[in-house]
Amino acid sequence: MKTPTSSNENYINYIVLNNDTLYSIAKKYNVSIDTIKSLNNLYTNLIIPGQVLKIPTSSSENYIEYTVKNNDTLYSIAKRYNTTVNNIKLLNNLTSNFLSVGMLLKIPV
Repeated sequence: MKTPTSSNENYINYIVLNNDTLYSIAKKYNVSIDTIKSLNNLYTNLIIPGQVLKIPTSSSENYIEYTVKNNDTLYSIAKRYNTTVNNIKLLNNLTSNFLSVGMLLKIPV
C-alpha cells in the first residue's frame, strides 16, 4: 500500500501491497470501492501489487492510520509514505523507535 504519498489535491497516492483488495483499501481509508474505482478509472475489482491508486481524502485530514505489520520499522513506514521517522514519532508522541505488531500509527500525508 499503501504507500500513500502527498498530493496537492484531495487524494493520496497509494501503492498496492501484496494481499490488498479494493475492499481492504476502501475500509482503511473510509471510502467506497466505487469511489476508488471511479477515481482510478477501474472497470473491475482487480488490483495488483505495485499499482498506484488515487485515494480520496478530506482536505482537513493531515494523517492516515496505519497498523504496524510484522517486520515494519519506522524507517520502512516513513519511506513507504514519503515522510520522515521524526514526523511519525512527533505525530504519535513516540519516544523510541520501538514498534509492535498491531500498533496503530498516525502517518502524516
